[in-house]
Amino acid sequence: MLTEDHEAWGHTSSTGLGFTHHAIVDAHFRACEETYLDLLGRAGLRPGQHVLDAGCGPGDFLPHLAALVGAGGRITSVDLAEENAALAAERAAAWRLPCPTEVRTADLLDLPFPDDGFDAVWCANTVQYLDDDELDRALAELIRVVRPGGTVAVKDLDAHLITARPADPYLFTDFFRAAGARPGYARQLLRTRELQRHLRSAGLTGVRGRTVLIEHHAPLAPAAQDFYKAACAQLAGQALALGLDDGWRRFADPADPAHPLDDPDGYVSEGNVLAVGTVPGASH
Repeated sequence: MLTEDHEAWGHTSSTGLGFTHHAIVDAHFRACEETYLDLLGRAGLRPGQHVLDAGCGPGDFLPHLAALVGAGGRITSVDLAEENAALAAERAAAWRLPCPTEVRTADLLDLPFPDDGFDAVWCANTVQYLDDDELDRALAELIRVVRPGGTVAVKDLDAHLITARPADPYLFTDFFRAAGARPGYARQLLRTRELQRHLRSAGLTGVRGRTVLIEHHAPLAPAAQDFYKAACAQLAGQALALGLDDGWRRFADPADPAHPLDDPDGYVSEGNVLAVGTVPGASH
């Protein structure tokens, strides 16, 4: 059963970037929440820290970050889309989080903060919108605003592990090969396994990473139905525009009663990567 939030799939946020409307971000978070929170727990955030939530969207991670830093900590969140930042601030106030929380509109390429002002940064599902040069600039900014010895943790989607069944097993592979051959969003989703290299090149030390497979089997939970049917429809539109396999038509209408994800053998997956490093220069 599709929700009214699917009307949002025809729109972007004010940034013009796809998949950034708050309803889409919320739906994705709900579908993948267990894995997202497991990766957050592996980022090394600790009680009492001042954490920057870089690219916070509508604030889905805020209560979980607040639980990690506790009453003695503090969270500052930023997002490029003014309406997402405003919604995150509204939600933070309604949630009555246990620690002070500030939400601002800001660009990761030019953060409005002094050097060494944070103990750690959490950056989730954001660097996929940056080309290689922008990614390096964003990492330089994140390192600048985190104190020596502090933590930079980046989590993002890995498109290599995106697939759905029942369908031609090469359907999604062929799409990402064709779309990823061009500069832009699809290619950047295929770059995620290289995050550790980018963190090391930026100067972070002790860089570590983890790649996970997120799977949803039939019957899909409502949250997974909501997100993945609409996401597959978006990909189908792009694939058909590229002249790819006509099998994409089976994914084009989220409300189709013969939709592959409603099949008894329905299945959809995606990958996520967490890369974590330490800002050098801490005194011993």
